Amino acid sequence: MSHKDLEFTSRLVHSGQDRDPFTGASSVPIYQASTFAQPDPDHPGAYDYSRSGNPTREALEKSIAELEGGTHGFAFASGMAAISAAFFMLKAGDHVIAPEDVYGGTYRILTSLLKQWGLATTFVDMTYPERIDQAVLPNTRAIFVETPSNPLLKITDLDAVVAIARRHDLLTIIDNTFPTPFLQRPIAHGFDIVLHSATKFIGGHSDVIAGLGVTRTAELGRRMKAVQNSVGSILGPQDSWITLRGLRTLAVRMEAQQRTAQTVAEALITWPQVVKVHYPGLKDHPSRTLHERQSSGPGAVLSFELKDAPAALRTLAGVKLCFPGVSLGGVESILSYPARMSHAAMPPEERHARGITPGLLRLSTGLEDPRDILNDLKQALG
Repeated sequence: MSHKDLEFTSRLVHSGQDRDPFTGASSVPIYQASTFAQPDPDHPGAYDYSRSGNPTREALEKSIAELEGGTHGFAFASGMAAISAAFFMLKAGDHVIAPEDVYGGTYRILTSLLKQWGLATTFVDMTYPERIDQAVLPNTRAIFVETPSNPLLKITDLDAVVAIARRHDLLTIIDNTFPTPFLQRPIAHGFDIVLHSATKFIGGHSDVIAGLGVTRTAELGRRMKAVQNSVGSILGPQDSWITLRGLRTLAVRMEAQQRTAQTVAEALITWPQVVKVHYPGLKDHPSRTLHERQSSGPGAVLSFELKDAPAALRTLAGVKLCFPGVSLGGVESILSYPARMSHAAMPPEERHARGITPGLLRLSTGLEDPRDILNDLKQALG
Protein backbone atom coordinates (compact mmCIF):
# COMPACT_ATOMS: atom_id res chain seq x y z
CA MET A 1 0.00 0.00 0.00
CA SER A 2 1.36 3.40 -0.99
CA HIS A 3 1.70 6.04 1.72
CA LYS A 4 -0.36 8.33 -0.51
CA ASP A 5 -3.34 6.00 -0.03
CA LEU A 6 -3.20 6.33 3.76
CA GLU A 7 -5.08 8.78 5.95
CA PHE A 8 -2.98 11.64 7.31
CA THR A 9 -2.66 10.22 10.83
CA SER A 10 -1.33 6.96 9.34
CA ARG A 11 1.12 8.86 7.16
CA LEU A 12 2.47 10.61 10.25
CA VAL A 13 3.54 7.21 11.55
CA HIS A 14 4.81 5.73 8.29
CA SER A 15 6.09 8.62 6.16
CA GLY A 16 9.77 9.06 5.45
CA GLN A 17 11.36 5.79 6.43
CA ASP A 18 9.38 3.60 8.82
CA ARG A 19 11.83 0.70 8.71
CA ASP A 20 15.56 0.45 8.17
CA PRO A 21 16.22 -0.99 4.68
CA PHE A 22 19.28 -2.84 5.94
CA THR A 23 18.06 -4.39 9.20
CA GLY A 24 14.28 -3.92 9.14
CA ALA A 25 14.46 -1.92 12.39
CA SER A 26 11.24 -0.06 13.23
CA SER A 27 13.20 3.11 13.97
CA VAL A 28 15.59 4.73 11.50
CA PRO A 29 19.10 4.44 12.95
CA ILE A 30 21.08 7.46 14.11
CA TYR A 31 23.89 7.66 11.58
CA GLN A 32 26.41 9.43 13.78
CA ALA A 33 28.93 9.90 11.00
CA SER A 34 30.51 13.01 9.53
CA THR A 35 31.87 11.37 6.37
CA PHE A 36 31.20 8.39 4.12
CA ALA A 37 33.58 6.20 2.09
CA GLN A 38 34.16 7.29 -1.54
CA PRO A 39 36.26 4.70 -3.37
CA ASP A 40 35.41 6.49 -6.62
CA PRO A 41 35.54 10.32 -6.16
CA ASP A 42 33.75 10.82 -9.48
CA HIS A 43 30.79 8.72 -8.30
CA PRO A 44 30.54 9.32 -4.53
CA GLY A 45 27.19 7.61 -4.04
CA ALA A 46 24.21 8.91 -2.07
CA TYR A 47 26.28 10.33 0.80
CA ASP A 48 29.71 11.86 1.07
CA TYR A 49 29.67 14.37 3.96
CA SER A 50 26.91 14.84 6.53
CA ARG A 51 26.56 18.56 5.91
CA SER A 52 25.44 17.66 2.40
CA GLY A 53 23.34 14.67 3.37
CA ASN A 54 22.82 12.24 6.24
CA PRO A 55 20.50 9.18 6.20
CA THR A 56 18.85 10.06 9.51
CA ARG A 57 18.23 13.65 8.51
CA GLU A 58 17.04 12.50 5.10
CA ALA A 59 14.34 10.33 6.70
CA LEU A 60 12.97 13.40 8.48
CA GLU A 61 13.24 15.53 5.35
CA LYS A 62 11.36 12.99 3.26
CA SER A 63 8.69 12.73 5.92
CA ILE A 64 7.95 16.46 6.20
CA ALA A 65 7.95 16.82 2.40
CA GLU A 66 5.39 14.04 2.08
CA LEU A 67 3.21 15.40 4.88
CA GLU A 68 3.20 18.96 3.49
CA GLY A 69 2.65 17.74 -0.07
CA GLY A 70 5.89 19.20 -1.42
CA THR A 71 8.73 17.90 -3.57
CA HIS A 72 11.67 18.32 -1.18
CA GLY A 73 12.11 18.68 2.56
CA PHE A 74 14.99 20.20 4.52
CA ALA A 75 15.95 19.96 8.18
CA PHE A 76 17.76 22.89 9.76
CA ALA A 77 19.42 23.66 13.08
CA SER A 78 16.47 25.82 14.18
CA GLY A 79 13.29 27.45 12.96
CA MET A 80 15.16 30.70 12.42
CA ALA A 81 17.76 28.83 10.37
CA ALA A 82 14.95 27.55 8.14
CA ILE A 83 13.46 31.05 7.80
CA SER A 84 16.90 32.51 7.05
CA ALA A 85 17.49 29.89 4.35
CA ALA A 86 14.29 30.94 2.60
CA PHE A 87 15.33 34.60 2.63
CA PHE A 88 18.85 33.68 1.44
CA MET A 89 17.20 32.48 -1.77
CA LEU A 90 16.62 36.19 -2.50
CA LYS A 91 19.30 38.77 -3.22
CA ALA A 92 20.43 42.22 -2.12
CA GLY A 93 18.08 44.89 -3.43
CA ASP A 94 15.00 42.68 -3.27
CA HIS A 95 11.89 43.60 -1.30
CA VAL A 96 9.71 41.38 0.92
CA ILE A 97 6.20 41.92 2.31
CA ALA A 98 5.67 40.48 5.81
CA PRO A 99 2.94 40.52 8.51
CA GLU A 100 2.96 43.46 10.91
CA ASP A 101 2.71 41.16 13.96
CA VAL A 102 5.28 38.66 12.70
CA TYR A 103 7.26 36.54 15.19
CA GLY A 104 9.90 38.64 16.91
CA GLY A 105 12.83 36.56 15.66
CA THR A 106 11.70 37.01 12.07
CA TYR A 107 11.20 40.73 12.65
CA ARG A 108 14.70 40.96 14.12
CA ILE A 109 16.48 39.31 11.19
CA LEU A 110 14.47 41.27 8.61
CA THR A 111 15.15 44.63 10.28
CA SER A 112 18.78 44.01 11.21
CA LEU A 113 20.95 41.40 9.44
CA LEU A 114 18.97 41.15 6.22
CA LYS A 115 18.44 44.91 6.09
CA GLN A 116 22.21 45.41 6.33
CA TRP A 117 22.60 42.82 3.58
CA GLY A 118 20.27 44.88 1.37
CA LEU A 119 16.89 43.16 1.69
CA ALA A 120 14.03 45.63 2.24
CA THR A 121 10.79 44.77 4.06
CA THR A 122 7.33 46.30 4.30
CA PHE A 123 5.15 45.14 7.19
CA VAL A 124 1.39 45.15 6.61
CA ASP A 125 -1.79 43.93 8.29
CA MET A 126 -2.34 40.82 6.21
CA THR A 127 -5.92 40.38 7.31
CA TYR A 128 -6.58 42.85 4.47
CA PRO A 129 -5.36 41.30 1.17
CA GLU A 130 -5.65 44.66 -0.59
CA ARG A 131 -2.94 46.04 1.69
CA ILE A 132 -0.61 43.27 0.54
CA ASP A 133 -1.36 44.15 -3.06
CA GLN A 134 -0.80 47.85 -2.39
CA ALA A 135 2.60 47.10 -0.81
CA VAL A 136 4.00 45.46 -3.94
CA LEU A 137 6.93 47.43 -5.39
CA PRO A 138 8.90 46.95 -8.61
CA ASN A 139 11.61 45.12 -6.63
CA THR A 140 9.23 42.99 -4.54
CA ARG A 141 10.17 39.33 -4.83
CA ALA A 142 8.35 37.53 -2.01
CA ILE A 143 5.40 37.57 0.38
CA PHE A 144 6.05 36.07 3.81
CA VAL A 145 3.02 34.89 5.80
CA GLU A 146 2.14 33.66 9.29
CA THR A 147 -1.38 32.38 9.82
CA PRO A 148 -2.43 32.20 12.57
CA SER A 149 0.02 34.96 13.40
CA ASN A 150 2.23 35.12 16.47
CA PRO A 151 1.08 36.36 18.98
CA LEU A 152 -2.28 37.87 17.98
CA LEU A 153 -3.66 34.86 16.09
CA LYS A 154 -4.61 36.93 13.06
CA ILE A 155 -5.66 35.02 9.95
CA THR A 156 -4.39 35.61 6.42
CA ASP A 157 -6.31 34.39 3.36
CA LEU A 158 -3.95 31.86 1.75
CA ASP A 159 -5.76 31.78 -1.59
CA ALA A 160 -5.80 35.59 -1.80
CA VAL A 161 -2.05 35.77 -1.14
CA VAL A 162 -1.32 33.20 -3.84
CA ALA A 163 -3.51 35.12 -6.30
CA ILE A 164 -1.63 38.36 -5.59
CA ALA A 165 1.73 36.61 -5.84
CA ARG A 166 0.93 35.00 -9.18
CA ARG A 167 -0.31 38.29 -10.58
CA HIS A 168 3.04 39.90 -9.72
CA ASP A 169 5.27 36.81 -10.16
CA LEU A 170 6.27 36.66 -6.49
CA LEU A 171 7.52 33.88 -4.25
CA THR A 172 5.15 32.84 -1.44
CA ILE A 173 6.68 31.74 1.87
CA ILE A 174 4.76 30.75 5.00
CA ASP A 175 5.66 29.94 8.59
CA ASN A 176 3.33 27.02 9.35
CA THR A 177 4.59 26.41 12.90
CA PHE A 178 1.31 27.02 14.76
CA PRO A 179 -1.03 24.77 12.74
CA THR A 180 1.54 22.19 11.47
CA PRO A 181 0.62 20.05 8.43
CA PHE A 182 -1.87 18.22 10.63
CA LEU A 183 -4.18 21.25 10.53
CA GLN A 184 -3.05 23.29 7.51
CA ARG A 185 -1.20 22.47 4.29
CA PRO A 186 -0.37 25.69 2.42
CA ILE A 187 1.20 23.99 -0.61
CA ALA A 188 -2.29 22.71 -1.48
CA HIS A 189 -3.24 26.39 -1.79
CA GLY A 190 -0.27 27.11 -4.06
CA PHE A 191 2.37 28.33 -1.59
CA ASP A 192 5.96 27.88 -2.72
CA ILE A 193 7.84 27.36 0.54
CA VAL A 194 6.53 26.13 3.90
CA LEU A 195 8.62 26.57 7.04
CA HIS A 196 8.42 25.27 10.60
CA SER A 197 10.06 25.72 13.92
CA ALA A 198 10.00 21.98 14.60
CA THR A 199 11.09 22.87 18.13
CA LYS A 200 7.40 23.50 18.76
CA PHE A 201 4.50 21.14 18.01
CA ILE A 202 6.33 18.83 15.61
CA GLY A 203 9.04 17.96 18.14
CA GLY A 204 6.41 18.35 20.80
CA HIS A 205 8.37 17.69 23.98
CA SER A 206 10.52 20.80 24.55
CA ASP A 207 13.66 18.73 24.16
CA VAL A 208 15.02 19.65 20.72
CA ILE A 209 15.79 22.75 18.63
CA ALA A 210 14.97 22.15 14.96
CA GLY A 211 13.67 23.81 11.81
CA LEU A 212 12.05 22.39 8.68
CA GLY A 213 11.42 23.63 5.17
CA VAL A 214 9.42 22.20 2.26
CA THR A 215 9.38 23.38 -1.35
CA ARG A 216 6.52 23.10 -3.85
CA THR A 217 8.70 22.50 -6.91
CA ALA A 218 11.88 20.64 -7.73
CA GLU A 219 13.56 23.87 -8.89
CA LEU A 220 12.87 25.57 -5.55
CA GLY A 221 14.12 22.42 -3.85
CA ARG A 222 17.38 22.66 -5.78
CA ARG A 223 17.81 26.28 -4.72
CA MET A 224 17.04 25.61 -1.06
CA LYS A 225 19.39 22.62 -1.06
CA ALA A 226 22.17 24.88 -2.34
CA VAL A 227 21.54 27.32 0.51
CA GLN A 228 21.39 24.56 3.12
CA ASN A 229 24.62 22.99 1.93
CA SER A 230 26.43 26.31 1.52
CA VAL A 231 25.45 27.84 4.84
CA GLY A 232 25.65 24.54 6.72
CA SER A 233 22.90 25.18 9.24
CA ILE A 234 21.82 21.54 9.14
CA LEU A 235 20.11 19.45 11.82
CA GLY A 236 22.36 16.84 13.40
CA PRO A 237 21.46 13.14 13.24
CA GLN A 238 20.45 12.77 16.89
CA ASP A 239 18.20 15.84 16.77
CA SER A 240 16.78 14.60 13.46
CA TRP A 241 15.89 11.29 15.13
CA ILE A 242 14.26 13.05 18.09
CA THR A 243 12.24 15.30 15.76
CA LEU A 244 11.13 12.33 13.66
CA ARG A 245 9.99 10.54 16.80
CA GLY A 246 7.97 13.59 17.87
CA LEU A 247 6.40 13.88 14.43
CA ARG A 248 4.87 10.42 14.73
CA THR A 249 2.66 11.45 17.66
CA LEU A 250 1.70 14.89 16.28
CA ALA A 251 -1.94 14.01 15.54
CA VAL A 252 -2.88 12.67 18.97
CA ARG A 253 -1.10 15.52 20.72
CA MET A 254 -2.57 18.29 18.58
CA GLU A 255 -6.09 16.89 18.82
CA ALA A 256 -5.92 16.87 22.60
CA GLN A 257 -4.10 20.19 22.92
CA GLN A 258 -6.48 22.15 20.71
CA ARG A 259 -9.50 20.73 22.57
CA THR A 260 -7.94 22.08 25.73
CA ALA A 261 -7.16 25.44 24.08
CA GLN A 262 -10.81 25.77 23.06
CA THR A 263 -11.98 25.04 26.62
CA VAL A 264 -9.49 27.49 28.13
CA ALA A 265 -10.29 30.25 25.62
CA GLU A 266 -14.04 29.94 26.18
CA ALA A 267 -13.50 30.17 29.94
CA LEU A 268 -11.14 33.14 29.77
CA ILE A 269 -13.61 35.33 27.87
CA THR A 270 -15.92 35.15 30.90
CA TRP A 271 -13.31 36.24 33.46
CA PRO A 272 -13.50 39.89 34.55
CA GLN A 273 -9.69 40.29 34.71
CA VAL A 274 -9.35 39.36 31.03
CA VAL A 275 -9.77 42.26 28.61
CA LYS A 276 -9.65 40.24 25.38
CA VAL A 277 -8.91 36.72 24.13
CA HIS A 278 -7.34 36.00 20.73
CA TYR A 279 -8.16 32.51 19.43
CA PRO A 280 -9.57 31.49 16.02
CA GLY A 281 -11.83 28.89 17.63
CA LEU A 282 -13.95 31.56 19.35
CA LYS A 283 -17.24 32.54 17.76
CA ASP A 284 -16.37 36.26 17.82
CA HIS A 285 -12.95 35.89 16.19
CA PRO A 286 -13.18 38.20 13.16
CA SER A 287 -11.66 35.64 10.77
CA ARG A 288 -13.06 32.42 12.16
CA THR A 289 -14.93 31.50 8.96
CA LEU A 290 -11.86 32.11 6.82
CA HIS A 291 -9.68 30.06 9.16
CA GLU A 292 -12.12 27.15 9.09
CA ARG A 293 -12.08 27.23 5.30
CA GLN A 294 -8.31 26.78 5.06
CA SER A 295 -7.49 24.90 8.26
CA SER A 296 -9.01 21.85 9.93
CA GLY A 297 -8.72 23.18 13.49
CA PRO A 298 -8.05 26.29 15.60
CA GLY A 299 -4.77 25.01 17.03
CA ALA A 300 -3.38 24.98 20.53
CA VAL A 301 -2.10 28.55 20.95
CA LEU A 302 -4.13 31.47 22.26
CA SER A 303 -3.31 34.86 23.70
CA PHE A 304 -5.18 37.01 26.16
CA GLU A 305 -4.89 40.57 27.35
CA LEU A 306 -4.90 41.79 30.94
CA LYS A 307 -5.27 45.45 31.90
CA ASP A 308 -1.54 46.27 32.08
CA ALA A 309 2.02 45.00 32.32
CA PRO A 310 2.03 44.58 36.14
CA ALA A 311 -1.03 42.31 35.92
CA ALA A 312 0.60 40.23 33.17
CA LEU A 313 3.90 39.93 35.02
CA ARG A 314 2.16 38.96 38.29
CA THR A 315 0.31 36.22 36.42
CA LEU A 316 3.49 34.98 34.76
CA ALA A 317 5.25 34.85 38.13
CA GLY A 318 2.26 33.29 39.87
CA VAL A 319 1.58 30.20 37.77
CA LYS A 320 2.51 26.89 39.38
CA LEU A 321 1.42 24.36 36.77
CA CYS A 322 1.94 26.28 33.53
CA PHE A 323 5.56 26.73 32.50
CA PRO A 324 6.54 30.43 32.42
CA GLY A 325 8.96 30.89 29.57
CA VAL A 326 9.60 31.18 25.86
CA SER A 327 8.61 28.70 23.16
CA LEU A 328 5.40 26.72 22.72
CA GLY A 329 4.06 23.41 21.46
CA GLY A 330 5.34 21.18 24.28
CA VAL A 331 3.38 18.59 26.24
CA GLU A 332 3.41 21.09 29.10
CA SER A 333 1.38 24.31 28.94
CA ILE A 334 3.73 27.25 28.36
CA LEU A 335 2.81 30.80 29.35
CA SER A 336 4.80 33.53 27.63
CA TYR A 337 5.03 37.32 27.86
CA PRO A 338 5.58 38.48 24.24
CA ALA A 339 6.65 42.04 25.11
CA ARG A 340 9.77 40.77 26.89
CA MET A 341 10.17 37.33 25.35
CA SER A 342 9.21 36.43 21.76
CA HIS A 343 8.89 40.07 20.64
CA ALA A 344 11.52 41.73 22.82
CA ALA A 345 13.48 42.64 19.67
CA MET A 346 10.58 44.78 18.48
CA PRO A 347 10.71 48.38 19.81
CA PRO A 348 7.88 49.29 22.25
CA GLU A 349 6.34 51.79 19.82
CA GLU A 350 6.30 49.13 17.09
CA ARG A 351 4.68 46.59 19.43
CA HIS A 352 2.06 49.14 20.41
CA ALA A 353 1.29 49.98 16.78
CA ARG A 354 0.84 46.28 16.04
CA GLY A 355 -1.51 45.64 18.97
CA ILE A 356 1.00 43.70 21.09
CA THR A 357 -0.02 45.33 24.35
CA PRO A 358 1.94 45.39 27.65
CA GLY A 359 -0.77 43.20 29.21
CA LEU A 360 -0.67 40.47 26.54
CA LEU A 361 0.12 36.89 27.51
CA ARG A 362 0.44 33.95 25.09
CA LEU A 363 -0.56 30.46 26.20
CA SER A 364 0.33 27.21 24.46
CA THR A 365 -1.87 24.53 25.97
CA GLY A 366 -0.27 21.20 26.77
CA LEU A 367 -1.62 17.80 27.70
CA GLU A 368 -2.75 18.65 31.22
CA ASP A 369 -6.42 18.55 32.14
CA PRO A 370 -7.95 21.91 31.14
CA ARG A 371 -9.50 22.23 34.61
CA ASP A 372 -6.04 22.23 36.15
CA ILE A 373 -4.78 24.81 33.67
CA LEU A 374 -7.73 27.10 34.41
CA ASN A 375 -7.34 26.66 38.17
CA ASP A 376 -3.67 27.57 37.85
CA LEU A 377 -4.42 30.69 35.82
CA LYS A 378 -7.20 31.69 38.22
CA GLN A 379 -4.98 31.50 41.29
CA ALA A 380 -2.20 33.37 39.46
CA LEU A 381 -4.56 36.15 38.41
CA GLY A 382 -5.64 36.55 42.04
